[in-house]
Amino acid sequence: MSGHSKWSSIKHKKGIADARRGKIFTKLIREITVAARLGGGDPGGNPRLRAAIAAAKAENMPKENIERAIKKGTGELEGAAYEEASYEGYGPGGVAVLIDCLTDNRNRTVADIKHLFERHGGSLGEPGCVAWLFEKKGLIVIDKDQVDEEKLLDLALESGAEDVKEEDSQFEVITSPSDFEAVKKAIEEAGIPYSVAEISMIPKNTVKLDGKKAQQMLSLMQALEDNDDVSHVYANFDIPDDVMEALS
Repeated sequence: MSGHSKWSSIKHKKGIADARRGKIFTKLIREITVAARLGGGDPGGNPRLRAAIAAAKAENMPKENIERAIKKGTGELEGAAYEEASYEGYGPGGVAVLIDCLTDNRNRTVADIKHLFERHGGSLGEPGCVAWLFEKKGLIVIDKDQVDEEKLLDLALESGAEDVKEEDSQFEVITSPSDFEAVKKAIEEAGIPYSVAEISMIPKNTVKLDGKKAQQMLSLMQALEDNDDVSHVYANFDIPDDVMEALS
């Protein structure tokens, strides 16, 4: 399983996301605002906005917060002008790291990202240095004890999934971005709980880490995600589940 997938799943189990709900709200509001600005305020005709609203509801964001963010995006209310920015770099052990940001000040953001890389044993790279190592895919992660493998395989493939992978204690359902919502809906209607469901950047290969480098990598991931301008972090590290749970 990709490092990002493991990281997201373990955070969900430990409730780390709940402890940072205020920060999560800030990031989700930015995403809703940008999605509404780029694609309009109607989620029915704007898949990105629809996904952002679903993510906000999953975090129990109040309806009025969501509506206000949409109105800021469409210009009905005043708000900061956020723009998208992506950065690439290398973590400890040569791990590829891809970062998506929503920022109102690119100079501040790139300086912050560069500092975080250097502080945690990595380095900021040039545009394009690692992006080619990732593919944009839909990703749904399900714990093995929540579903029968044969049932999941049949359901996922019948609803349009590309693949179902078995990784340690979980299954990864992989879809094209366009089929993600249909597959996710089929899994939900079947009553199968999942720990991660998102459009993600899946690495083509992984870098195994242990010991000090594993600790540095997880510290870098946490530091990047704690930055208000960072919306997503993807990385191709592979750290054993028991080591990751102990370190995180």
